[in-house]
Amino acid sequence: MANNGQPSRPAVVKCVFCGTVNRVDLARLSAGPQCGKCGRPIRLDRPLAVTDADFEKTIQGSSVPVLVDFHADWCGPCKMMAPVLDDFARRHAGEVLVLKLDTDANPATPSRFGIRGIPTLIVFEHGREARRHVGAAQLQDLEKLVALKEAASGV
Repeated sequence: MANNGQPSRPAVVKCVFCGTVNRVDLARLSAGPQCGKCGRPIRLDRPLAVTDADFEKTIQGSSVPVLVDFHADWCGPCKMMAPVLDDFARRHAGEVLVLKLDTDANPATPSRFGIRGIPTLIVFEHGREARRHVGAAQLQDLEKLVALKEAASGV
């Protein structure tokens, strides 16, 4: 159990400053998680970049759904969708881990998952692909894709 009475929701994320892999409890985000090596903040209210090297560890180490945006810097629809993904990550910090993987810089993971078009959004639950969406999406689409309770109840 987390200190606030909620069950712990562990996730494994890489520090954007020093690259160290950290285990954080998403139930305690308000405590402001920090990197165990450099002490800088780990911000989970925005999409985090992942690479081929740390993708599997991050997906397998999360107890909450993980939404991965497979994108490329040159992709127009990817750029149009970026603010929506940022908003989604901010609204659902602690409920969903939002990741971005640059398909040009990291070709092995997209190949493994058969990514043919971008943006492609894949939701992973318990380390396995649960759902996928190809093309740009709006906030409501992301909430349905991740199957959040708010989306299901119409709130």
